[in-house]
Amino acid sequence: MQRRKLIKLFGTSLLLWQTPLLAAAPSSSDKPDNKSPSKKIVWIMLRGAMDSLHAVVPPIDDDLLKLRKELVEPIANTLQPLEKGFGLHPDLVFFHKLYQQKQLSPVVATATPYRQRSHFDAQDFLESATTPTNHNNGWLARTAQQYSGDAIAIAQSTPISLRGEIAARSWYPSSLPEAEDDLYNRLAIMYENDAELSNSLNQTLDTQNMVGDLATNKRPKLPELARACATLLKENNQLNFAMMEMGGWDTHNNQVRRLSVAFKELDAGLQMLHDQLGEAWQDTLVIIATEFGRTAKINGTKGTDHGTASALFFAGGSYQGGDVKGKWPGLASNQLYQGRDLMPTSNTFDWMEQSIQSHLNLTTTQMNQVFSTV
Repeated sequence: MQRRKLIKLFGTSLLLWQTPLLAAAPSSSDKPDNKSPSKKIVWIMLRGAMDSLHAVVPPIDDDLLKLRKELVEPIANTLQPLEKGFGLHPDLVFFHKLYQQKQLSPVVATATPYRQRSHFDAQDFLESATTPTNHNNGWLARTAQQYSGDAIAIAQSTPISLRGEIAARSWYPSSLPEAEDDLYNRLAIMYENDAELSNSLNQTLDTQNMVGDLATNKRPKLPELARACATLLKENNQLNFAMMEMGGWDTHNNQVRRLSVAFKELDAGLQMLHDQLGEAWQDTLVIIATEFGRTAKINGTKGTDHGTASALFFAGGSYQGGDVKGKWPGLASNQLYQGRDLMPTSNTFDWMEQSIQSHLNLTTTQMNQVFSTV
């Protein structure tokens, strides 16, 4: 390797190691000059399989208590009312506020076409939305490509959802010491005759300046990530798509306590995103989904096991919500999927496609490029 290339490679690696931005998209100068898109989509993936029956609870179903009495009784009297006799978990306070403002809707009994119970395979399929799963081609990247917008992953590496033809950015708070200004100055001089590296350096510094003191936290919670996400989306009009993720949903035991903690963090994250986006919330669609649901019946350790159908949430300033979407299948033994899981009555990708097309005003032909194989 030539000495000049080696120095550049080392310098770039050092910079990306010491700053939160892990990858940079092409500069806005590479984008068409005649377009200034403002619509935003934030995709929040709940890794671990959220129990939808604990989030959007159906007390009207006579079989609910027969299957999971110990899970339902602690929250039964404090459920927040939804239409059709459903109730929202008491810790999803801001979710319910948006629902009352007709800016949020849950979709019940929905699932992707995946029918096994492997977290990893189900997550990969949910992110790719391709059959078979293409680990280098995600549905959010394809959406960004059709909209001619930029995208960012609020994650330590680029997730499958944002892999594809576009060069998505990736940002995550760094626990490493902040680099000295002198390093940046030296890199700027080193890169001044290389447009690609110079542009990457400038985008890295721009992103670092936008997030400010949010850039260092060893174990950030969703509200902290949502705050940074909103800041980045507001400051860059060409940045239209973002993905965040939250773990902690694999509740095989002690589900009542564990989901209370998780729902509070998720609720605070959505509120932070809403508050920090400000006026931009009116042009933002938030999609919240998980890889699959959990068993209808409680297990022996006061939790639930891997299931099938779950719930999906849509929210946003212009989203037409305030209702419970989807068809309820019932919880009687003959209504359960394989006699154990909530039965799927719709395809998660169909709901996502409809909402995205409406929000971005994309054509059917364009949407076929995003969800054509699922």
